[in-house]
Amino acid sequence: MASKSVNLAVIGAGVVGSSFLKQVSGVKSNISYNLILIATSDNFLISRDYKPLSLSTWESDLTSSKDSPLPLEGILEYLKKSSSPVIFVDNTSNQTIAEFYPQLVQNGISIATPNKKGFSSDLSLWNKIFQEGPNAGLVYHEATVGAGLPIIGPLRDMVQTGDKIVKIEGIFSGSLSFILNEFSTISGNDSKFSDIVKVAKNLGYTEPDPRDDLNGLDVARKVTILARIAGFKVESPSSFPVKSLIPKPLESVASGKEYLEKLPAYDHEMDELKKEAAAENKVLRFVGKVDFPNNTVSVAMEKYDFSHPFASLKGSDNVISIQTERYTQPVIVQGAGAGSEVTAAGVLADVFRIAERI
Repeated sequence: MASKSVNLAVIGAGVVGSSFLKQVSGVKSNISYNLILIATSDNFLISRDYKPLSLSTWESDLTSSKDSPLPLEGILEYLKKSSSPVIFVDNTSNQTIAEFYPQLVQNGISIATPNKKGFSSDLSLWNKIFQEGPNAGLVYHEATVGAGLPIIGPLRDMVQTGDKIVKIEGIFSGSLSFILNEFSTISGNDSKFSDIVKVAKNLGYTEPDPRDDLNGLDVARKVTILARIAGFKVESPSSFPVKSLIPKPLESVASGKEYLEKLPAYDHEMDELKKEAAAENKVLRFVGKVDFPNNTVSVAMEKYDFSHPFASLKGSDNVISIQTERYTQPVIVQGAGAGSEVTAAGVLADVFRIAERI
């Protein structure tokens, strides 16, 4: 049987993008994955004749490329002329690119991406991305929640086979998982919240400004995605309650550096919450919830009994619990929910799924 050929247009070649391309170069398959375009914010490399670009020298080729960047509309016109099916791999977190997904899909271009923006912005964009058409491309985004963990695929399978989702709850942020696992433990400790936030930043678990993690909005985006798949028509991540872990007076300070300098003055507030939880034999965890019986979606810090799976979480792992009418004992998925290698693997697995279908 003749091997099939699929062309890849890769946008973003940072930590996730470069890991993705490295993993593609090691693929052994009866499907040929041909790189025909790489674009970053600084460089652009394109195969004008649609012959595969080198997966072994792409970095130096991209750096030395004299190709003029194309706007998204120009990239679409180029991809439409490909004789082989095309998968657009967006490894960025760019809103503008995400808003262009509908044009790609309606022109038969498939998408594999870890970019949450397209699936957690206004509901109207979600509807446009998944609007059916006679020649519509496929869209896979497993790595938008939990990196390479199997969450979105199994959840879709449950819904499409007629199961009814009862509740989804989980710890969706590696940085907040680490911070609260260290701060509020089963054994108990005297560590200050501000000290642990600094450790998390120094380990690279948080964004350069830790408030970008502690405000809960990244978790809200992930919860929005899962809620929509489960059948909850969430308008946007700001349309439900999201309880930030940032003290109100520090929300508007000028920088992450100033935030970290002033955070120790608020340690007593977190200490009180930890003591209250410990008095109930519970620990604090930062969770997102989709609760169908109560018709609510929320993101907040919650208290969990020592016996709960969320209480024994270690390090920066994610853990997601899905309860359905069929799975009355919730399905628990746990593991590394962040990191370039596992995220890239999640994107590559989506590329495989698309390639097998197109």
